[in-house]
Amino acid sequence: MKTLPGVFLINAALTGMVATRSEAPFVPLTLEEIVADAVACVDAGASILHVHARDAAGRPTHAAEAYAPLVAGIRRERPEAILCVSTSGRAGAAPSERAEVLELDGAAKPDMASLTLGSFNFRHEASVNDPETILALVRRMRERGIKPELELFDTGMVSTLKHLERTGELSGPLYCNLILGAVNTAQASLPELCHLVSLLPDTALWAAGGVGRGQLPMNVGALLMGGHVRLGLEDCIWLDQARTVPARNVELVARVRELAARLELRPATCSEARNLLEFT
Repeated sequence: MKTLPGVFLINAALTGMVATRSEAPFVPLTLEEIVADAVACVDAGASILHVHARDAAGRPTHAAEAYAPLVAGIRRERPEAILCVSTSGRAGAAPSERAEVLELDGAAKPDMASLTLGSFNFRHEASVNDPETILALVRRMRERGIKPELELFDTGMVSTLKHLERTGELSGPLYCNLILGAVNTAQASLPELCHLVSLLPDTALWAAGGVGRGQLPMNVGALLMGGHVRLGLEDCIWLDQARTVPARNVELVARVRELAARLELRPATCSEARNLLEFT
């Protein structure tokens, strides 16, 4: 697996499935807002953008026609950025709906797509990812030349990853987001992060993020451990631990960049990120 000493990736998850303007006043919801936010995050140091499309009412949607102008719009402004779309198992979407975005072509074709490696519970809803759906999604991604962004929330999902790699469904370099701190998953602590990392195959390039107050500690833990960073309003809508200052995505990117500088680390450029992930 390729490495760049002193360099780390920033993966910015801009909107997510549930954040609303009443909860997060700076969450981008319209096409224009998401594109502008994406541009700001790339300019601040993000090389991977994890995006969710919204419909005209600002609600999350899996519809390909909603993703097409979003992916194309960001690519027009920052063509070097790595664009990752969501195939989320939240909100009860059917597998066929979740796979719609994988069929986009041309400027709207994503570089990556999320793939959650198991079912689990958030505080108020389930993310349902049954084995057949996982297999169907990973195979369609491979057929379409779209790299999976592997989402892991607990140790059992590492077992699924290893099984998919062992059976030839996945091949390296594997990109893994370790997302800790949801109430029913692995918690956002350094011991649990270290344990998850210790279980990953050698082919895995990993980033750590945390839900809510866990985002900053997991980001710092990743930097200290030689990993990469996942951040954004999808996981944390506050800038401070006291939850008094609403965050902007670009502020979350800038904060990690500034902390990393103290450790003599710098964010990867988009070109460097593409090299690490072996995009052709």
